[in-house]
Amino acid sequence: MTKVKSVFFCTECGNETPKWQGRCPACGQWNTLQEYIEKNLPISKGKIIVNPLDSKSPGHINQIDSVDEIRFTTGIGELDRVLGGGAVAGSLVLVGGAPGIGKSTLLLQICNSLCAERKVLYVSGEESEKQLKLRAQRIGVMPEELYVLCETNLSNVLSAAERLSPDVLIVDSIQTMFNETSESTPGSVSQVRDCTMAMMHLSKMQGITVFVVGHINKDGAIAGPKVLEHMVDCVLYFEGDANSSYRLLRAAKNRFGSTNEIGVFEMGDTGLTEVPNPSQMLLEGRPEGASGTCVACIMEGTRPVLAEVQALVAKTSFNVPRRTADGFDFNRAALLLAVAEKRAGLKLSAFDAYINVIGGLNLNEPGADLPVVLAVASSYRDKPILDSLAAIGEIGLTGEIRSVSNMNQRLSEVSRLGFKYCIIPRNGSEKLEIPSDLTVYRVKNLHEAIEVAM
Repeated sequence: MTKVKSVFFCTECGNETPKWQGRCPACGQWNTLQEYIEKNLPISKGKIIVNPLDSKSPGHINQIDSVDEIRFTTGIGELDRVLGGGAVAGSLVLVGGAPGIGKSTLLLQICNSLCAERKVLYVSGEESEKQLKLRAQRIGVMPEELYVLCETNLSNVLSAAERLSPDVLIVDSIQTMFNETSESTPGSVSQVRDCTMAMMHLSKMQGITVFVVGHINKDGAIAGPKVLEHMVDCVLYFEGDANSSYRLLRAAKNRFGSTNEIGVFEMGDTGLTEVPNPSQMLLEGRPEGASGTCVACIMEGTRPVLAEVQALVAKTSFNVPRRTADGFDFNRAALLLAVAEKRAGLKLSAFDAYINVIGGLNLNEPGADLPVVLAVASSYRDKPILDSLAAIGEIGLTGEIRSVSNMNQRLSEVSRLGFKYCIIPRNGSEKLEIPSDLTVYRVKNLHEAIEVAM
């Protein structure tokens, strides 16, 4: 007989419960549990029937052939950087992002380079063949070895992949695929889970590199069960402001590389173009001679990036001053404001403080502490910081300036962008390789840094 098992999955966190509840007991979200029915457990007298012909014997780890993964370039350097040096044969990559951010455009553009040496199958469940060709013509993608299939039935997609034997398979999107053996609707938790499992099996068994597009929910996470992100090898997020033409590609998970790398693109009329120098892009339009602005140098993986930090300090009209931080951790900003008031004598308890990072970048490393406080001090005193000055350093609770990692790379990037002065921590700066055209100010505490900057 066949045992019917009904479980409920949370679409936010992937938690599994035996019965429906209004609120997920794991993440606390309301109305996120969806039913998933399994009918594939044949049992006999309480035991699962095992076919000896289907079982696989375990092997010793020393007998496994440990060859390096086969990487190949996608033709887009920024995407290769995020993937860890290129795509890996037999990997499953999930690309997520907001609607219209450029996910389909990016995957269609890589076909130009991939089709030169590999066979690519592009499966679209959201566009017709004519619509896909029109978009390909608009962005200039017309390779000869690109095969297109507009299908949403999972069995038909797998059959086409088996007949064609492509090297790269692109599925746009996983939420439109459905398994006809399942009774649930396309896009549901069970359908997304089954279709992704089938893609993973195809990728691992036949060595096909599979790129899958995933929709996101209102909270910005990949729609469907959280287990979807656990099954794939790489999870890439496409981020960007709807009012800006720049896009950031981040790796939330990567089994074959670092998750700290970012790729920067610019959306134009003919598709996405790479931005090899994101520092220059982030500093465009920077005001000259204005108070409340300072340049920070952070590390995104192995790449140093310069970003502009702006602060506005204004007299408050409330009993409790307002604090706002965009692109910077709010709790960290509140801590730095308290240190600035206690250790540097800035009476910020009677002022509202607003902190903003230009360009949509998130400064989530300690090296951005000093530029944030200097921007706040500049706005508080209404004295501008030199336009050719940058700052690097972590601030402790006692007001000391601590050193951060990769200082030589940061200083080289600061010098390359044309900055003449840089404030750095005194500790650990004895063995640094200072560029000849860069003047550094070594400071010990926050008070010294503010006096040097202004």
